[in-house]
Amino acid sequence: MTDTASEGDAARRLNPVLRQVRAGNGFEEALEQILQVVRLGLVPGGERLPPERELAERMGISRVTLREVLKVLQDQGLVEARRGRYGGTFVRPRPDTPAGGTEEELRRRVAGVDIEDVLRFREVLEVGAAGLCASQGLTEEDTERLLAALGATHDAPLADYRRQDTLFHLTLCELAGSATLTAQYAAVRATVNDLLDCIPLLVRNLEHSQQQHTALVESVLERDAAGARETMREHCCGTAALLRGFLA
Repeated sequence: MTDTASEGDAARRLNPVLRQVRAGNGFEEALEQILQVVRLGLVPGGERLPPERELAERMGISRVTLREVLKVLQDQGLVEARRGRYGGTFVRPRPDTPAGGTEEELRRRVAGVDIEDVLRFREVLEVGAAGLCASQGLTEEDTERLLAALGATHDAPLADYRRQDTLFHLTLCELAGSATLTAQYAAVRATVNDLLDCIPLLVRNLEHSQQQHTALVESVLERDAAGARETMREHCCGTAALLRGFLA
């Protein structure tokens, strides 16, 4: 893959999150969007965020405002600034935690989160997106994108599985054709990822998830909307059961 193609893929990964902010709340909305980029793993730990000029243009804010946002993220230990020819703002790798997280980490992540509300909203959005993709059909290019996202989950090492899983689900929502749906899903998925970080990766569950991913894609490509919705509903219910079991 050429550097230009690689940069294009990286920029496209940010499409579900980065958008023009509304006048009056530029700083707050820009901070929310960059936080989602980091929490969703759209830019992996150790990699560089897009250049300031590109980020500012995509969100419709000044570079001064963007630098204020990046300073907050740097103070929180989420990104770091590097100088020099190959410098920029880099996402800091997330520190490893024991399986399931420490008790203190669990309390911090779950405090104030209405788990049932998050899980229900996630299911509504994802089931709807799956049904839309199947009923309207996908172009050849969109089909390739979905298959590539599915393949990335199959090939992902365990440590990178959840990030690739997030990208797969975001891709499906984006292909449904509703920017509002995609933005809402990106927001709720960031919260789901915080919850998932609190529980261990279970190989048996991942194998089952992969089977469901494959069945889901097959239903979408066959334009079986009912099958796509049911498979996604079962998939969401499986994740919900694990989160309730560990965290509720």
